[in-house]
Amino acid sequence: MDIGARLHRVRTAHGLSQRELAKRVGVTNSTISLIEQNKVSPSVSSLKKVLDGIPISLADFFTQDLQLGPADAPFYAADELPDVGSDGIHYYLVGQHRPQRQMCILREVMPPGSDTGTAMLVHEGEEGGVVVAGEVEITVGTQVRVLRAGEGYYFESRVPHRFRNVGSEAVVIVSANTPATF
Repeated sequence: MDIGARLHRVRTAHGLSQRELAKRVGVTNSTISLIEQNKVSPSVSSLKKVLDGIPISLADFFTQDLQLGPADAPFYAADELPDVGSDGIHYYLVGQHRPQRQMCILREVMPPGSDTGTAMLVHEGEEGGVVVAGEVEITVGTQVRVLRAGEGYYFESRVPHRFRNVGSEAVVIVSANTPATF
C-alpha cells in the first residue's frame, strides 16, 4: 500500500494543507511532506498521531475505499479482515463496519525484528491479548517482559506501552482493546 499517496488523498479530502496538518500534530511541514513522498515510513504510533490531526482512525485510513460485508454480519472470513497496520506490522481488524463498535479485536502479525516504534503508544481504555506464536517483548510503563505462545497481557492503555518481536519467527497475537482505537 502507498501510505504517502493515501495520506495525501485523505489530507486534501479533508481540506487541510500540509502546514495545517503539521501544526495540528506538532511536527514540521517537511515531516508531512516526507511521509507523503514515501521518503519516511512512519511507525504505527507516528501515523496514528498524524491521523488524529485530520481526524481519521487508522481503520478508516486503511479501509475507507473497501466494500466489506454487511455491517451486522457476525462472521468474517480471513479475506474480510482489513489490514490496518503499517511499517511491516499487520493488524487484521475484526468487525470494522459494525455499527457503534465498542471494542477492537485484532489478529496481529509482527515479522522478526519489528516493533511498534521508539515512541511509546498511549491511548484511552484497556487492552489485552494472547500470544499465539513467537516471542514478543512488551513494555508497559517501566515493566518489561517477553511473552511466548499461550501467555497473555492486560493493562490500562493510558500507561505508555510498546511491542517488539525479539524472536526469529513472526509473532502472532490475538488482541482486544476498548474503546476501539482502530
